[in-house]
This record gives sequence, C-alpha cells and structure tokens, in this order.
Amino acid sequence: MATSKQKILIVDDDDNIAELISLYLTKECYETRIVGDGEAALAAFDTYQPNLILLDLMLPGIDGYQVCREIRTRSQTPIIMLSAKGEVFDKVLGLELGADDYIEKPFDSKELVARVKAVLRRYRPQSSTSVKTANDKIVEYPDLVINLTNYSVTYMGKQIEMPPKELELLYCIASSPNRVFNREQLLEKIWDYDYKGDTRTIDVHIKRIREKIHDHANWKITTIWGVGYKFEVTE
Repeated sequence: MATSKQKILIVDDDDNIAELISLYLTKECYETRIVGDGEAALAAFDTYQPNLILLDLMLPGIDGYQVCREIRTRSQTPIIMLSAKGEVFDKVLGLELGADDYIEKPFDSKELVARVKAVLRRYRPQSSTSVKTANDKIVEYPDLVINLTNYSVTYMGKQIEMPPKELELLYCIASSPNRVFNREQLLEKIWDYDYKGDTRTIDVHIKRIREKIHDHANWKITTIWGVGYKFEVTE
C-alpha cells in the first residue's frame, strides 16, 4: 500500500516565489498548497492539516509573526520562516514565537529542500505509549525523562510539548551532565547548517526550555556567563 505524501503549506504573497517553492517540493514528492495571506494561512492550517508550514514574514493583513504565534497556541506543527530580512532581531523574534527554522531570501533550492527534510525528520508527534529498546536514546533524572528516540519529554509525570530543536538541545546537555558547552559547540551539534555566528539562537532556545521545565533539587540548567550552559547535577 502506498504511503501518503507529507503535506506542506506554503504561505507567501509573492506568487512567483510560492510557485517556485512548490515546484521544488513537488519534485521531492511532497504535496503542497499555496496561500497568499495570514488569514488564509490560519484557515488552511485547520482544513489542510499540513505536516510543515513555510511561512513568509511580510504578509498582507496578519503578518507571519502573528500567524506563527496563533498556530503555536494550538499545535507544534513545524514552521520554517521565510524572509528577505536578515537582521538578528528578526531571527530571534521568530524563534521566540516558536519557529523551528529561518531561511533568508534568496535561497538555494537544494538548501530549502534540505532544511525541510531536516525539520520533518526531527519532528515526530509524541506517542502516549512506547516500548523501550536497547537502541533508544533516553536520559533520565528525578522527575525528568528526555527521549530522543520518540521526541518526548516527561516532566513531573506529565508529557511536555517541546519543538524538536528545543528537545535536541536539552538532550544534548542533559546526556553530558556537568559538562560546560559553549554556544558555538551547541550550534554545531544541534543545527545541521551554519547559523553565521548567531549564538543568540541558543539563548532563545534555553529560555524557552526553562519556561517549560524548572530547576530541580537534583538538577538544573546553569548559565556559565560569557561561555555557555551546562546541565548541572547534584550528587
């Protein structure tokens, strides 16, 4: 039986760019739908139920930031933001709102496809039941279980919704307790491409993780000022 294609919602008011993106992705066997403004994007999200959203920032009416904020209130569906604007502020704000990635225009078709594949590969909806195997990548601490195999985090007995890169970052530092990682090391380990030295990306993700899991009597995420972070464990 043939497997269903993964669906990608393309949100861009530039018809030429949107059609070009659709062409690239269709060649890679993805199903696509194009909409040209924020209101249409929110409506299509509910009806189309995409596996991933490519979201332009500068849209008529509701802009990309607002669309991302609204979608994040109800879903962890991966979002890659698209923009010709390259300022660090835009990247950080997008990431703070819950975007999984950020691509600047103009972009290379191969890079776009690679980014889409990387984000989709990381994202797996959490399952309420699972069977542990010897190859599972799991770290466990009191009141915290981070499972990189099925991309789930259990904190204080409850599953926590966490986008893929946040989870990978948490797993990375938690799997090497008391080791100090500088921001450049974490960028290299978690991201598959060069973020052009934008180490604030790490700070944004750590901030979002700290909002979801708080310091414990046995462990905590510690900031090493001027260097980076460590997952500090008390003996």
